[in-house]
Amino acid sequence: MLGLLVVNLALIIFDSIYSFEAIQDFFQQSMPAFYSVYHPVHRNFIFYDLIFVSIFLTEFFLRWLYAIRARTYQRWYFYPFIHWYDLLGCIPTSGMRFLRILRVVSIMYRLHRYGIVDLTQTRLFQFLAFYYDAFLEELSDRIVLKVLSGMQEEVRRGAPVLNRIEQEILLPRRELLANWLSGRIADLASEGYVPNRDALRRYLEDRIRDAMRQNPELSRLRLLPIFGNQVRGTMEGALGNITATILNQVMEDLASSRNHEFVADLVDAFLPEAQVYDAAGAPVVRKDNDVMIAVILEILEVFKDQVRHKRWRERL
Repeated sequence: MLGLLVVNLALIIFDSIYSFEAIQDFFQQSMPAFYSVYHPVHRNFIFYDLIFVSIFLTEFFLRWLYAIRARTYQRWYFYPFIHWYDLLGCIPTSGMRFLRILRVVSIMYRLHRYGIVDLTQTRLFQFLAFYYDAFLEELSDRIVLKVLSGMQEEVRRGAPVLNRIEQEILLPRRELLANWLSGRIADLASEGYVPNRDALRRYLEDRIRDAMRQNPELSRLRLLPIFGNQVRGTMEGALGNITATILNQVMEDLASSRNHEFVADLVDAFLPEAQVYDAAGAPVVRKDNDVMIAVILEILEVFKDQVRHKRWRERL
């Protein structure tokens, strides 16, 4: 069928060209034998085209019967609507004949889908796929850059975006954020500190001992008669033990559920519930939002730089 379609389309194209009188005069003068053979075909071209049409229609109805038997579609009459181009291409008029190209595309697609041919390895497919991807990348990049620029403009205005983020997203989930942060801090303290408690204690004691030995005032304790070195050693051990004990207690508190109130206070400090409004009724932007605005703008600018990177040029 693919071969017949190619022959039929080539014949249609040639006959369309042959219909010009100048082309006919050229063949009549230069190739009279070919002219005498083909000119009757041209006059009765619709008859020869109907031979191809009859073959195509026979194949179409055979495929329709197979689709009904195999229950390819939910209704038996769906087939001609789905394969409309096959039917329209069989109409023997000059405007409809070129729809048979769609039938070639359909057959090639089925051959590719069944693994008989691999279109992705052809130069034409790779050429078209490359420039199709390049076109989509350029188009999508321009759209994304436009969107990111619009987001930056909204963020520069400050109040509407940041206040909505704070009032509609963060504040309703303040307790959830506190619980999540409390759990994460407890997990980090348990996993990071508890297994290394002894090593950290020894490290702190060594650092305190070194600092005390380098301190000139404490170095004078050695000048005390009899008990100088003993007093200095006792102070080194006591300070190291006190520091390690305090740190151990702090980390144990963070690793337990007792850290929830501390974390909740921090969240309340960062997310105050009260919203201040000016005389016109607009929400007042706090000064600490300037830092957040700058950070968001820089993040969006990084995204824009990444979008501007053309991957298709690297492939080219």
